[in-house]
Amino acid sequence: MSELLRRIEETEGRARALEEQLADPAMAGRSSEYQGFARELGRLRRMLDAGARYRKLFADVEGARALLDEDDEELRQAARDELARLEPELEQVERQIRLLLVPPDPNDERNVIVEIRSGTGGEEAALFAGDLFRMYCRYAERRGWKVELLARSEGASGGMREAIASVLGAGVWSRLKYERGVHRVQRVPATESAGRIHTSTVTVAVLPEAEEVEIQIDPKELRIDVMRAGGPGGQSVNTTDSAVRITHLPTGLVVQCQDEKSQLKNRARAMQILRARLLDREQARAHAERAADRRAQVGTGERAERIRTYNFAQSRITDHRAGVTLHKLPAILDGDLDELLDAVSLNLAEGVAEGVRGVAEDA
Repeated sequence: MSELLRRIEETEGRARALEEQLADPAMAGRSSEYQGFARELGRLRRMLDAGARYRKLFADVEGARALLDEDDEELRQAARDELARLEPELEQVERQIRLLLVPPDPNDERNVIVEIRSGTGGEEAALFAGDLFRMYCRYAERRGWKVELLARSEGASGGMREAIASVLGAGVWSRLKYERGVHRVQRVPATESAGRIHTSTVTVAVLPEAEEVEIQIDPKELRIDVMRAGGPGGQSVNTTDSAVRITHLPTGLVVQCQDEKSQLKNRARAMQILRARLLDREQARAHAERAADRRAQVGTGERAERIRTYNFAQSRITDHRAGVTLHKLPAILDGDLDELLDAVSLNLAEGVAEGVRGVAEDA
């Protein structure tokens, strides 16, 4: 029996046990426990559906392979044709099951705050920061998520020195949590007359969005400054004191928002970003206490790793952690990220679940 079939059987056994517990009349008075079991069973059902499909495909593949030993050449050719059709499908379902087997992250269903900032490379870095922001926006469109731009700072050549956005939808954190890190681009800038390839970097931070009830902020611990917004004017943006800067005194965290004409809206957006950063900081502290002897990719807040390279000359994107290289850069920048994100999630999530050291490496 394959390892996956054994894991599928274990999942089926756990699902039966949960169904029996949920059917127990005594559970009626234990609502929080009941809800926990119901959520777990809901996650397992996705695994059971994929498992049933895997069982059938596995049996069909084994049957077709057995026919390869027949004397009839026509029968053998039919078996080869069948395997050519079934084996890629079996591989796809196997990958889906391996992803489902990764223990759930408690933050998986959270919305996120994405912060994109240009790094080394001047205006070319700012241009690529704008490319990455558009890439994530297009990916969000494909998945039916909502993106709300909270703050931005434009570059002189039309890119973005900084973009902070809220991304809302089903399973946002589960898909984007491994995007945090340094993204490197290698391409010929539009302003490069000699055709030389430049290397620039952009940092991406992905923070689980915090609810007000989770992060209690004492107003006495805040210093709130209001000022006129900088940058392009128009419609009173930089003629009134609408920009807001909030400093969290105990941690020294500073958030500034100025995109809205309303001071109240800028203040609300700044508080939203501050709560997310404080939650990320608290989760990083708790994670460090549990695993001080290793460096994990999830929850540490470390963003100094060069996680990915985008090479325009070769239309190549390489994720250094998952060891995956795809020659489909235009499609990925247009938001076709699922193949890449699946490979990264499978590689990193399994490592984190086993408590091993993070696998991010420089190429």
